[in-house]
Amino acid sequence: MSPRTLTLDDRLYAYVTDTGGREPEVGRRLREKTAAMPMAGMQIAPDQGNALALLVELIGARRAVEVGTFTGYSALRTALALPEDGELVCCDVSDEWTSVGRPFWEEAGVAGRIDLRIAPATETLDGLIAGGWTGTVDFVFIDADKPNYDAYYERALVLVRTGGLIAVDNVLWNGAVVDDSDQSADTRAIRALNTKIHGDRRVTMALLPIGDGLTLARKR
Repeated sequence: MSPRTLTLDDRLYAYVTDTGGREPEVGRRLREKTAAMPMAGMQIAPDQGNALALLVELIGARRAVEVGTFTGYSALRTALALPEDGELVCCDVSDEWTSVGRPFWEEAGVAGRIDLRIAPATETLDGLIAGGWTGTVDFVFIDADKPNYDAYYERALVLVRTGGLIAVDNVLWNGAVVDDSDQSADTRAIRALNTKIHGDRRVTMALLPIGDGLTLARKR
């Protein structure tokens, strides 16, 4: 047996997708609709959706925040994992992209759990903090513009309760984090946050090689 994580070829990844989780049919249709659109690479993979949904259930989340919603697949998976009285605040700047997911949220019966706020995410997060949400959020998913990742992470730490979970997407950035020739703003921001979280004693953390890399940080 290899001491390293197994590399998935297409056949094995298809097996993981088919048998490694229970993607809801409405989620599959939203994901497939998104795949045919420009910028489809911003969409999380179904195995990652399965993992996020399980994490939300495992921690008994009732209040969640998502930074970066795109067409709404991750929001759908999160909202479905919340209890009926749960709430998910979604931060995004595009009404065009998020409008794709709204009919699917309605069909799945979770639109009432989702509070979509179209504004710069830092403004929305600061508004939540000012509105008394400090230490009351169970789960935060960060998947938005990379140069602001640190700002989102710091605000997430204020919002989540002790024992709450922050999930940060794209932390491997298609391998660019170990390519010294890549000094783009996005890559440098991800590298910096990876290093910061690794040394951040405010959290317990693990970087998982799922999707494009997913860091989990549990607030101590």
